[in-house]
Amino acid sequence: MDRKIKAIQYGVGKMSIYTMRYMIEKGIEIVGAIDINPQVVGKDIGDVIGNGKMGIIVTDAKEAKQMMQNTKPDVCIVTTRSLISEVEEPFMLCAELGINAISTCEEAFYPQNSNPNIVKKIDELAKKNNCTITGTGYQDIYWGQLISSIAGSTQTIKKIKGSSSYNVEDYGIALAEAHGSGLSLEEFDKQVATVDRISEEERKTMIDKGEFLPSYMWNVNGWLCSKLGLTVVSQTQKCVPQTYKEDIYSSTLDMTIKAGDATGMSAVVTTETKEGITIESECIGKVYATDEFDKNIWTVEGEPSTTITVERPSTVELTCATVVNRIPDVINANAGYVTTELVGDLNFKVKSLNEYVN
Repeated sequence: MDRKIKAIQYGVGKMSIYTMRYMIEKGIEIVGAIDINPQVVGKDIGDVIGNGKMGIIVTDAKEAKQMMQNTKPDVCIVTTRSLISEVEEPFMLCAELGINAISTCEEAFYPQNSNPNIVKKIDELAKKNNCTITGTGYQDIYWGQLISSIAGSTQTIKKIKGSSSYNVEDYGIALAEAHGSGLSLEEFDKQVATVDRISEEERKTMIDKGEFLPSYMWNVNGWLCSKLGLTVVSQTQKCVPQTYKEDIYSSTLDMTIKAGDATGMSAVVTTETKEGITIESECIGKVYATDEFDKNIWTVEGEPSTTITVERPSTVELTCATVVNRIPDVINANAGYVTTELVGDLNFKVKSLNEYVN
């Protein structure tokens, strides 16, 4: 592409501070920004980033369609919520207008196994208007490509086991609430844990109705199976509350979580495959105490067995850098809802990103 990529930032919260700055540093022209928060709408994005006035004012989501029609962006970065049903509106708007879209929405990473009806609807409209919609983020590398690369150097595999922890304070209120942070154990059991105490048939019905609430690893296991060519026979998940012995203040929730209440949750997803390989992955998302930190551990058990550990990853920055580096891949990809295992491995982009667009 012989001009700068034009981008719109949809969702001007914590993550956007990094995605917007990274886009600018990679030679992308931000032509608009969108939010629903009245405290953000009307602000100059330069004030959000800390770069001084840039002349791009955050637009109310109610006016998003008109603004996008006027600015004609190449791509829209959606950094709002965690469920694909919650980003359906911006995804469908982008698909309607023929604008490529990429989101940090965790379920959007591989929503085919949790909400296929929404995926089908977005996919059909995106194909009709020749654009690509997808999800990416930290999991693209640290729960996905990293593991598939290790698998590629293994002769035989019996099991893939992973565990990753992160501080929900870093990602905003939507993610904290999705993890049950701040709930009493009784509330957690009713609102979060009970969702998984169902039969396989009941789960399938919920998925077909778009009512299933997947943990992040639910979609990651689906992505890994697709990437590795594995056939899923069964998949289950179990959510367990995390607690701490002392009170912890959450700035994101603006509340003190009492000792013994849920600071977040651990979700374990177990996938059995026709090929005999089991994938067992766990994500631990919670409000951290002062002595806790992010950790990512994955083991491929087989011949040979290999374990890789990443301590204290800068999860927010890695998420946002992944999103930005994926932009040319998304623009170059086939039209439709295309998950990232189908668009090739993620690589570092040393040049301005427009130079990687076909």
